[in-house]
Amino acid sequence: MMQGVFRFFIITIITLSLTSCNTTINQSVTPTAIGVVIPNATPDPENYSLPILEVQATLVQTVLEQPIPIQLMVGLDFLRASAQDIAVLDPRFQTDLWDISTGAPLRNEIFGVYPLRESDITEATSRCLEALCYRVEMYNYAKNLTTIGMVSVDDGILLSVTKMPNTQPDIPPYLTDLAVQIASQSPEVAQALGYVPNSEEAVMANTKTALNQTRCQRSRHLCVAPTFIVGERALWAIVDLTDAVLVGVRWTNIGTPGGQPVTERSLEDEVVTELFCNKTTQLERGDWRMDFILTSSDGLRLSNVQFKGNPVLDSVKLVDWHVSYSATDAFGYSDAIGCPIFSQAAVVAFQGPKTEELIENGQVIGFKLEQEFWGEQWPLPCSYYYEQIFEFYNDGSFRVVAGNVGRGCGDNGTYRPVLRIAFAGENTFAAWNGNDWEDWLEEQWQLQTDFEPTNEGYQYKIMGQNNGGYFIEPARGQFGDGGRGDNAFVYVTRHHNEVDEGDTDMITIGPCCNVDYQQGPERFLNSESIKDTNLILWYVPQIENDATPGREYCWAESAVRDGIYVGIEYPCFAGPKFIPILSP
Repeated sequence: MMQGVFRFFIITIITLSLTSCNTTINQSVTPTAIGVVIPNATPDPENYSLPILEVQATLVQTVLEQPIPIQLMVGLDFLRASAQDIAVLDPRFQTDLWDISTGAPLRNEIFGVYPLRESDITEATSRCLEALCYRVEMYNYAKNLTTIGMVSVDDGILLSVTKMPNTQPDIPPYLTDLAVQIASQSPEVAQALGYVPNSEEAVMANTKTALNQTRCQRSRHLCVAPTFIVGERALWAIVDLTDAVLVGVRWTNIGTPGGQPVTERSLEDEVVTELFCNKTTQLERGDWRMDFILTSSDGLRLSNVQFKGNPVLDSVKLVDWHVSYSATDAFGYSDAIGCPIFSQAAVVAFQGPKTEELIENGQVIGFKLEQEFWGEQWPLPCSYYYEQIFEFYNDGSFRVVAGNVGRGCGDNGTYRPVLRIAFAGENTFAAWNGNDWEDWLEEQWQLQTDFEPTNEGYQYKIMGQNNGGYFIEPARGQFGDGGRGDNAFVYVTRHHNEVDEGDTDMITIGPCCNVDYQQGPERFLNSESIKDTNLILWYVPQIENDATPGREYCWAESAVRDGIYVGIEYPCFAGPKFIPILSP
């Protein structure tokens, strides 16, 4: 291991130089109205350059000349650094470091080293139930490929390697700083704003994005969007970190920003992490039993869900929030929700989950488990507030719900939460074709609204081998929570226990802004048989926000009540209900 540390010593020195390089434009001007350009207030495009980009280019070339062309993370503690060395020195981790035909080195970088949580442990990493393990994430810029290695530091070995094509881990802090500097010091941004912004003005700088007609389209390059709030509009500065350039600027309307953040952090990040992220909690209510844990990036994950002792779900979680603000330019964010520490999440949990009784006509009919995720500046613009709700009923029904309370970075957003529901046991899936139930024999997808449901509102059903199972009822506004319908993309894939297709915490798996079925789960469609086998249902609702007065939806505002600022919420909820099929 010491040989590996020594081998990358020069890279560490250069990387430290990069992270300490602070090059801001010392130019102060007064902001003006949007669209009005102050003469001579922008950097000169002819002489525009950033010293930090020269350092970055030197670093990249130095890494490519190394025997193992991987840029390491620096500033890690001993255990995380050890995990990184174990991963990068293993041949299984190195399989995509060079071009196959020419042998030329490809650009690779370690983006994250995280303590392995219980939600990451699979059959391949069961050793981590006893050993100290870490998750090492590497990004290949050339192939747009993520490599994830699970490392046992106690044993000094790499336990497993997962390759995820066309996906990108969340970026390290120094790349966030680089994106902000490129954006805040670019002539195009200064021209659009009418002044040279300070780098501290940028928000959402580390959240991945896309933009049509550029290499950021469909996230082919690693792109983020530092965003600047000016009046009732937000300027998106879309930065391609693969090429280290600004590729475009776009405006969105955000409404009157007014007010202040509403902060109600009753639990510190460390407490939430210790109580709910680092260990699994068991929950028993009535005839229901389950385990839950806050994941790094997949929200609240339920597992081993049982009703009256019968297995119902292996697991269920919310993988991504895809947020698009334009159907033509296709720009927006790919958000993750999860733990506040050692997390890839953009929007984190400030408090633990809570339970509450479900009451109808004065009678308790079940309970719900709810988890909230807040941006610290909510409900100000470009701050997000998401919810997960799991409803469990005394009759064996249950519902999986994704909620958004705004406010977001625009008043024309489309939100697409990616739900992953893994059923227990072997099952067969069927869809209502308007006249009859039709079994799906192979993995496939469907837009939920392609066919009318049954008279009861059922669109799909999943059947076990004992003729038991569940009807699936998508939301169409009938659940009394203000939801306006799911219009969901539905995918069914075969569950491979021996291959990680989402059992561990997932990085964002799909582009933010596709308007078609390409939301991420399609990567697991391989035309495999799904009759009488273990199944995963991927469910992606499509929710359009509305800021129209009197029709607000997926929206929030700040107002003064009793002398203090409070958030005014206009939430939107989506997600299907599962109703037991009684055996004949």
